[in-house]
Amino acid sequence: MIRNLPVSQKILLGFAAIIIMGCFLLMLPLASRDHTSCSFVNALFTATSAVCVTGLVVRDTWTSWSGFGQAVILFLIQAGGMGIMLAVSGVMILTGRRIGLRDRSMVQDSISAPDSGGIIRLARLILTVILSTELIGAILLYPVFSRDHGALKGAWFSVFHSVSAMCNAGFDLMGEHGAYSSLAYYAANPAVNLIIAGLIIWGGLGFLTWKDIFSHGRKLGRYSLQSRLILEVTVILIIVPAVLFFFLEFSSGTVTERVLASFFCAVTPRTAGFATVDMNQLSEAGQMLVILLMLIGGAPGSTAGGMKVTTLGVVFLSVRAVLHREKDTNYLNRRISEETIRNALCICMMYLALFLFAGMAVSRIEHLPLRTCLFESASAIGTVGLSLGITPSLSVFSKLILAGLMYMGRVGALTLVYALIPQLQCGNARRIPERITVG
Repeated sequence: MIRNLPVSQKILLGFAAIIIMGCFLLMLPLASRDHTSCSFVNALFTATSAVCVTGLVVRDTWTSWSGFGQAVILFLIQAGGMGIMLAVSGVMILTGRRIGLRDRSMVQDSISAPDSGGIIRLARLILTVILSTELIGAILLYPVFSRDHGALKGAWFSVFHSVSAMCNAGFDLMGEHGAYSSLAYYAANPAVNLIIAGLIIWGGLGFLTWKDIFSHGRKLGRYSLQSRLILEVTVILIIVPAVLFFFLEFSSGTVTERVLASFFCAVTPRTAGFATVDMNQLSEAGQMLVILLMLIGGAPGSTAGGMKVTTLGVVFLSVRAVLHREKDTNYLNRRISEETIRNALCICMMYLALFLFAGMAVSRIEHLPLRTCLFESASAIGTVGLSLGITPSLSVFSKLILAGLMYMGRVGALTLVYALIPQLQCGNARRIPERITVG
């Protein structure tokens, strides 16, 4: 029966199944440091945050969860970062099982591939790149963490943070330096900042962009239009916010400390959730900039969430076309299809609506400032994990709202709509056009 379901529904059920499994594992007394059973809501929230690679937490990962609980969280992060269908396909590849047409179609949708040709070869490449990058990240982090935490503990910290950064999850084990402190202890450490930021950026570029990078290297002219757009928008969204943070937010400390803080603060909202500075220390304008970056997220078919950099790119290209009075929306001498533009506008509006309504609902329920609640809702739907510190103290209903946002943000707004309303189709007949004045 499940095999006959549409791919979008299989993706939803796959994420839901592993969340429920993770929830019950985290409810075991073995998963908590004090050997008491975690409440269902807190376990569900943590499992959802891990599978949806968000990083919002209601319990500090180091001080609240045992080694077993941390291992469960790391497994959920890995599965969620790869994508459920890609992770299942990876198991099938490793065990030598034959992958049929339906499974290929699921992998194609899971990684946002344009077609199913060579999809298994691409899946092998993606799995190899993910695991090897995480290993390299752990090796690079080990000298710092082993120095500060000892050999065995340093090795665990290195693996955990490398996987969490690569999967854009934002979970950390730095609770012994202060609960919910994230990477503040390493704010002035160039190695940790650059390695973690590098893993975040690489994970957020997207699987198909990796393919272009490995296939064509520096020959940008041979990259796909999507990869070119992803790289261009990503660079802009790192440099511009970093400059703004440097001059407007971080005015104290050495130049090196300011550069590191500005760079990391520009990278982590898309969509990792690690923090080297307390988000409460930012001005209202700085927090608003972080909110915008969290909503944008990374690239499609990546370990990142958000409405995606391609969505932002297409919307801005459409705006440019209108301002220049151009008939078509073009990029690099290619015309962007009307379907792509409509999808981008739809996704943008859905994310903004969900972000605003959820923030207002949490603000009304908890009687908290609207800006603070909007920050948490943006972090949830963008699957980021940055917080102003209110998430652990929220009521059950507000936690469920944020958990729902994390789930929708990870599976994708359009995937969710198509899965829940598969029969919703538009007719192909074209109606008589009518002009409506706007603006």
